[in-house]
Amino acid sequence: MVAVVYTSLVALVQHDMKKLIAYSSVAHMAIVTVGLFAFNVQGLEGAMIVMLSHGLVSGALFLCVGVIYDRLHTREIARYGGLSVNMPYYALFFMLFTMASIGLPGTSGFVGEFLSLAGIYQTSTWVALICTTGIILGAAYMLYLYRRVAFGDQKNEDAAAMPDIDPREWAMMAPIAAVVLWMGVYPESFLAPMRADIAALDARIASAAPPSDSQLAQGEPRSEAANAIEYAEGDH
Repeated sequence: MVAVVYTSLVALVQHDMKKLIAYSSVAHMAIVTVGLFAFNVQGLEGAMIVMLSHGLVSGALFLCVGVIYDRLHTREIARYGGLSVNMPYYALFFMLFTMASIGLPGTSGFVGEFLSLAGIYQTSTWVALICTTGIILGAAYMLYLYRRVAFGDQKNEDAAAMPDIDPREWAMMAPIAAVVLWMGVYPESFLAPMRADIAALDARIASAAPPSDSQLAQGEPRSEAANAIEYAEGDH
């Protein structure tokens, strides 16, 4: 819980792209840990999907850093800027992976984080609130990184002269982008194979689940529709 907020704050002040992404990885793994210790199906499913998503997205972000490091041989964020002008396809891939890291709906990051938070909320509303704060901070440092790299003025001529991604880099980025979108649009194809195992695990650990403070209770179904009008016999 502390790692979610602390590492997000540390990531906000980084000047090195690789260090920023590394600290964001720690924050995402903290979400995984909290989801596992929710001791319910939603938390376990969310933790598994976050791990799958993080393996793709974090690797893709490090790949994005490597692409421009290979051209300019520096990871300092200040050395770049305005890359969407001379590297539009790179900026597009970088934006997709940034949005997935944030947890934008339609990407792999949203599904895992939503399920994890839903599971956490069933156990502790306060922990869910703090973890949500970490996700908001995650959006802050990732969007701040993207703005400084892809947008703004092209102050450095060497960065402005860098060529866009080549076919080899296309071949590496495009499959990852496709899976990130696939997992976000149709997560059931990833959840279905693990559902039976997670249900068996949940049955074993349910007795150790901590008491919930969210006061969730299942309502009783109504016998009639809420807007049904009762007519007495003989009334018109």
